[in-house]
This record gives sequence, C-alpha cells and structure tokens, in this order.
Amino acid sequence: MRDVLAAMMPGWQKGQNAGLATVVSTFKSAPRLPGASMLVTAAGEAVGSVSGGCVEGAVYELATQVKEDGTPVLVRYGVSDDDAYAVGLTCGGIIDIFVEPVSRQSFAELDTVRLDIAEQRRVGVATVIEHPDIGRLGRHLVVRPHGFGGDLGSERANHAVGDDTQGLLAAGRSGILTYGLDGERLDTGMRVFFASYAPPPRMLVFGAIDFAAALARLGAFLGYRVTVCDARAVFATPARFPDAAEVVNAWPHRYLAEQLEHGLVDERTVICVLTHDPKFDIPLLDVALRARPVAFIGAMGSRRTHADRIGRLRAAGLDDAAMSRLHSPVGLDLGARTPEETAVSIAAEIIAKQWSGSGEPLHRLDERIHHDEQH
Repeated sequence: MRDVLAAMMPGWQKGQNAGLATVVSTFKSAPRLPGASMLVTAAGEAVGSVSGGCVEGAVYELATQVKEDGTPVLVRYGVSDDDAYAVGLTCGGIIDIFVEPVSRQSFAELDTVRLDIAEQRRVGVATVIEHPDIGRLGRHLVVRPHGFGGDLGSERANHAVGDDTQGLLAAGRSGILTYGLDGERLDTGMRVFFASYAPPPRMLVFGAIDFAAALARLGAFLGYRVTVCDARAVFATPARFPDAAEVVNAWPHRYLAEQLEHGLVDERTVICVLTHDPKFDIPLLDVALRARPVAFIGAMGSRRTHADRIGRLRAAGLDDAAMSRLHSPVGLDLGARTPEETAVSIAAEIIAKQWSGSGEPLHRLDERIHHDEQH
C-alpha cells in the first residue's frame, strides 16, 4: 500500500471509493513480494503493480468491480496455460491477491496510517482476507508498538491479532496469520494479512569521495535512508551528496558508536566503509564488527589494502566470528571501473547477501530465480 498511498489519499479525502489490490502471498517464482499493491482510483486510473505485467489487466478489471460494488475478494493467479488469452503468470509462479474497496467508510484509520508512514513511525495494518462471514472481509486493525486501533469484528480477534503482530512489526515483516472464526489461535477459519510499514532501512556510507556519491544515489534508489559521514568538513557537504538524507561531519567511529548507543542502528542497517585509510577505517570497523548484528558491513580497497586491514583488525583483538561479518574488498566481480559501476557492484553484493543470492549469472543456474528467505 505504501507505493500507492499518495495516489489513494486525494480520493479518500473527498469521500470517493477506490479499489485496492494487494499481493498477500506468493509461491515459486512470483514477480512481486507480499505487500505489493495496485490501486484503481475513483477516476479509473491504475497506479502500482502486482505482477510486473502478467495479470495487471485482469486485476484492474476486478479492482474496478470491487470499487463499484464494495465486495472484497481473494483471488489466486497461477501458471498460464497454452491458451494465449488465459490469465496467469508466465514466470511459473502463483500469487494470491486480495482486492478491497477503500474509502473513508471502509478504512477510517487510513489518514493516521499515512501520517505514521510519512513521519517514519512503525505501523502495521492487519486486514481480514478470508472469513465465511462476508461482513468481516476487509476489516482493518492498525497496529503500533504500544497498541492497536480499529476492529476485525470482535474484541477477541482484535486482541489476538494485535498481540501476535507485534513481533512482525518489530522485525518489519509482512505475512498471513490464521485464526479460528472469532480469533481463536487455530489453523483454520479466518486469515489475516499483516502489512508492516517500518521506516526505511539505513545505509551508512563512510568516506566523502566520488564513489560515495554514486553509492548514495543508488542506495536512495533502492529505498535506503542514506547517511554520508566523513571527518573532513571540506568534503562532507550536502552539495556534494544531494541524494543523501543527511551528511555528517564527524569522526566515523565516534559517529557510529553514538548511533549504536542511541539505538539508531538495527538489523536492517547497511554499513559501507569507502575511506580505505587505516586511520579512519580501522577504528570504524572495530566498532562496527563488535556491535550487534547489522544487515551488511563492507569495506572498499585493493587486495593489498584488504590484507593490511585484516592484520590490523586481528591485532585489535577481533576474532574469526567478528571477521566473518566483513565483506572486504566489497562488491561483486563485475569488472567495474567508474564510481557508478562500482556502486552497482557494491549494491549487487548487498542484495545478494539480503536474499542469499549466489551472484552467479542466472543463465548458469537451474534453481528458482526468486529467493524466499531474507537474511
């Protein structure tokens, strides 16, 4: 929903109806992850995507119908058959899509959700996607770290879902939960899709160089909130890094230690050390590798720089477990030369680490393209 929220709000504020289609589960090589959405506005405009093009036409027609008749529906699209006019996924995947009407009446809490997302506060939305009582379908519960609001049809269901989704909200994960008809913790009866809207993950780039400018641009494109940090004030300026959310003039290891102390670094944070200068990167990596786990720690440099770096870090007392978290020299072997190409190389390794990708060309592999587990 996050992707289509801006297009949804003007009609919602005017009291108009829209049709919202959301991917709630995927199997095999589905092109979009759960939470991907397509909106059909009151004027019939389509915004967003649920399949990368495979079933968009059919979903548009269904969302238009739901917008008009107000009846939510859960549909499944699978592998298309040999009929050229069949609706399906040519990639061989299967997706379940929940289509619901969205208006002030059906989703009164939407504006508060919008504010939470805009102000980067953790919030999640639980939606009933399957229940024999059609009156329960499409009901919402808005979940926040310290409580919930809305109504899934009963207090028992509200409290069960409100409690059970706190872990998903803290981890920034989305998924389906199954209950009994009235919220009992059973494996059949009612299914609820929980969409978590966590603040964007952080990318901390250390070293105010041209490679950092390219990586900041690509990191922002990938959805990270990018911070560039360097001790040299003459180089660490917002004008040199227009794509960064913030540019910090501070000693890197002190800045990272401060961020850790204030709980501003979490398991989704990416740390990229581009200084390749021992007086900066050794104290910084010493802090990073001793800290709580983050998504990725990478350091740029030549093989010679890498060997020297490893020796210095081991001399500082870092053990094998800590050193195993370091990606150095950072990046995949793409033959990169320019700062932009190098940024692509680094981003490619970050993505591969996140989704357990091999980094091999897809045409050399026989296994499925999309990986399910995030690390």
